[in-house]
Amino acid sequence: MTTLTGQILIALPDMADPRFERAVVLICAHSEDYTMGLTLNKPIGTLTLPKLLDQLGIPQDIHIPDQPVLNGGPVGTDRGFVVHSGDYFCDGATIDVADGLCMTATRDVLRALAGSGAPRQAMLTLGYAGWGPGQLEAEIASNCWIVAEPDHDVVFDAHYGTKWDRALS
Repeated sequence: MTTLTGQILIALPDMADPRFERAVVLICAHSEDYTMGLTLNKPIGTLTLPKLLDQLGIPQDIHIPDQPVLNGGPVGTDRGFVVHSGDYFCDGATIDVADGLCMTATRDVLRALAGSGAPRQAMLTLGYAGWGPGQLEAEIASNCWIVAEPDHDVVFDAHYGTKWDRALS
């Protein structure tokens, strides 16, 4: 089986599922049993990283830009996931997704984002996209998604409204 871990899914223009319309998704884990990914281009209203850190009671030791928190997908929307550059690593918690792209889902990475140990590049999502056995492969075969190598400029770019267009091109 060829793994899709570390690949980007780009929704095709006729995507039938409104939750994934114009979505760009980083696949963080893929096996015969399940697939897990994070949508990288759908901000959650006006929720920003500094506001979320305040809500969680995590003190901010540095100035944090008003970076939006993203809707990572429809599953587990009460859980946070940070996609970040490889210069941050938390033993037992960080997953190496692709060359230079990692994912961590612990409070440790949130504390790092609020202090001096922050990764060079990072974005926070709430929730994730999940597929059962063979489900994503069937969607790809049905021409719902284009599979591509991740482009770090697209992954971490803050121009969320145009990210899908740029990924598709």
